[in-house]
Amino acid sequence: MVDITHDTGFAEVADRCWVARFEFLDVNVGLVGGDRGLLVVDTHASEVEARRVVEQVRTLGVGEVVAVVNTHQHFDHTFGNVVFAEAYGDPPIWAHESVVDSLPVSGPLVQETARDDPDDPRYPDIAATRIKLPTETFSSAKVVDLGDRLIELVHPGRGHTAGDAVVRVGDADVLFAGDLVEESAVRSGVPGYGDDCFPMEWPATLDLVVGLLTPSSVVVPGHGQPVDRDFVEDQRAAIGVVAETIRDLATRGVPADDAVEQAEWPYPREHLTVAVRRGYAQLPRGTKPLPLI
Repeated sequence: MVDITHDTGFAEVADRCWVARFEFLDVNVGLVGGDRGLLVVDTHASEVEARRVVEQVRTLGVGEVVAVVNTHQHFDHTFGNVVFAEAYGDPPIWAHESVVDSLPVSGPLVQETARDDPDDPRYPDIAATRIKLPTETFSSAKVVDLGDRLIELVHPGRGHTAGDAVVRVGDADVLFAGDLVEESAVRSGVPGYGDDCFPMEWPATLDLVVGLLTPSSVVVPGHGQPVDRDFVEDQRAAIGVVAETIRDLATRGVPADDAVEQAEWPYPREHLTVAVRRGYAQLPRGTKPLPLI
C-alpha cells in the first residue's frame, strides 16, 4: 500500500489512479485517468484550497479534467467545485441526487460557523467560497466513460450522510470510499457520526461496499491513508456493534440521554453522542418501549 504524506502532490496508488492528501482537515482528493481525460474525486474545502489542487493536477501533467465527483455534500468535499468548473470549462459534476437538496442547506451553515471562528486563518476562505452544486445526479449507480475505462459511481446506501457515493475503478481494483470509511488519525479513526448520519443503516451500506472489493483492492477513504478490504471489514464490524448496541439499549428502555454511559463501545464515548441520538431517532417506534424506572 502506498504511503500518502501531506501536501506532497498526487501519488499513484494503482494504474492511473492518484491520491493527494492535504494537511488541512486531512482530506483526500482523488484523480483517475483515461483516454478522454481525468476524473476528480472531491474538490477540497474552499476556493483557495481547490486552486492548490488544480495546480497540483497541472503539475502532474497527465491530462485535463473532464469530470468531477462529489462523494457527499460536506463542504470539505464540495467547496472547490466552482474552481474546477472555471479551470476546466464546466465539466460535469456528479453526485447522488440528494446532494443538490442538502448542500444549499448545509453549506451556508458551515460558512456561518466559519465566519464566527477566528482560530484558523483558513476559515475566512471557507466563508467566502461560492457554492456550486453538482450539475449531474444519479440515484443508485452511474457509469462515467473515460474512453479506455469505465468508472462506476455507486450509492450503496445511507451512512455518513444520505448521499454517500463510492467511485469504483474496476480495472485498477481501486475504490474511492468518501467518508463511509474513516482512517484519519486526526479523527482518531472514528467514523464521522455527524448531525446528518444514519448509524443504523451504515453497517448494511458497508456490506455493499465490501461486496465491491477484492482481497487486493486499494480503498481510498475521504480522510487518511489508503486501506485494504480487511480494514473496511473491521470498521464495518465496529460500526455494526454501535448500531446493535443502540438497538439493544433502546429495546431495554434505556433513555437516549443515558445510553452513551450505559454500554461498552468500540469507539470513545465522547465521539458517539450524536450517533446514539440519531440512532434512537431512526429506530422504528416499536423498538423503543417506555423508559425503565
